[in-house]
Amino acid sequence: MRLNYKNTFLVGLAFLGICAFWQMYDNVIPLILTNTFHLNETLSGVIMAADNILALFLLPLFGMISDNTRSKLGKRMPYILWGTIGSVIFLNFLPVIDNGFAAGIQSAFYSAGSFIIFLGVLLIIMSVWRSPAVALMPDITPKPLRSKGNAIINLMGAAGGILYLVCAAVMYPKKATEGLDHVNYRPLFVVISIIMVIALIIMLFTVKEPKLSAENDEIEKKHPEWDLTEHAGKGRKLPKPVLRSMIFLLLSIMLWYMSYNAVTTWFTTYISNIMGEGIGGASTCFMIASGGALISYIPLGFLQSRIGRKKSILFGTLLLAGSFGTCFFLTTMLGSIGVITYIVFALVGVAWAAISINSLPMVVEMCRGADSGKFTGLYYTASMTGQVLTPVLAGTLMRYVNYKVLFIYATLFAFASFVTMLQVKHGDIKGTVKAGLEAFEDYE
Repeated sequence: MRLNYKNTFLVGLAFLGICAFWQMYDNVIPLILTNTFHLNETLSGVIMAADNILALFLLPLFGMISDNTRSKLGKRMPYILWGTIGSVIFLNFLPVIDNGFAAGIQSAFYSAGSFIIFLGVLLIIMSVWRSPAVALMPDITPKPLRSKGNAIINLMGAAGGILYLVCAAVMYPKKATEGLDHVNYRPLFVVISIIMVIALIIMLFTVKEPKLSAENDEIEKKHPEWDLTEHAGKGRKLPKPVLRSMIFLLLSIMLWYMSYNAVTTWFTTYISNIMGEGIGGASTCFMIASGGALISYIPLGFLQSRIGRKKSILFGTLLLAGSFGTCFFLTTMLGSIGVITYIVFALVGVAWAAISINSLPMVVEMCRGADSGKFTGLYYTASMTGQVLTPVLAGTLMRYVNYKVLFIYATLFAFASFVTMLQVKHGDIKGTVKAGLEAFEDYE
């Protein structure tokens, strides 16, 4: 049995667009809130957590709704289509409001309240199509190949993040923004919108979801052993041992997102205060982290096939804790970002890749294919819970304790996720290792 790399890459275009958007959102929106509208770190953290609060309710909801959707485009594609269109429209209102407020235009439209309203609508739309977009890969991929499939999806997500980071680093170097009272981010928003639209157009012409889902259903019917009796079927509850593993897995997901998202949300503001660096310096660090993830996805897929999903995640959480701990010393002891910092951020990317390519497959491994949207929603509920809490908690600590607390905070939560992950006993799978390219293609 072989993973269809072409179809998986094409399906991953949705995630590419999503990750390009969220990378920009995490990097730019905190700067606009604090620099243009002069909101403090705690209030900015609350606003940054709003998308995750919405996602707590909307991601599981639309995951389940899409499970039961029937259309000519399939179960997931209608949400991807209209979600992308709506997101692009509302995305481009934000820099217009930002620029108008900075220019001193006296109007209710050019105000902090208006910015927050348009941002809120945008976040609702993004929540509508995120679960369907991610659930599309399990829909068309046999269970034993989902970790490899998820590696490709995450590779596409990393590519989307890198596209944004390259654009940001080129368009907004330190010398171009240093000393400015206000930075115009509108060109960057337009570029990200174009990336999202191009990804959507390619998917519409190449991804025939109903056909691909039907083909995968036929494959899985021939292998009933993949739906083990301990797994949940449609309308059935998880057995207690599996439920315990699920709870600890979801807790681990929440904890490592509290660690990682604290850094992705606040690092730009952090190094601006600690080192005097701007969005260009932060974007370079994130670009290197994404590059580290990008080149490691396929090797980590091979590692998973040898040692299993759980051990791969344990490796990733320990590496993430160690990398963030090192970042604390580098950013507080050195006057500027250097080569060593870049190397550590590359390791952050490797660690996050080891975690991300295995965590969603472990969740959906505990269900039948018919419930993949529902369980994808549970995965996002856990991740969004962490991302709801961490911008506010980390931002408050940075405000009232010291900005230097950021990486201590991230290190502690990464290690806590390692501890809880030790309690997960289900959802693991590994295959027989083969030599050469066969190791990436076959599962036995």
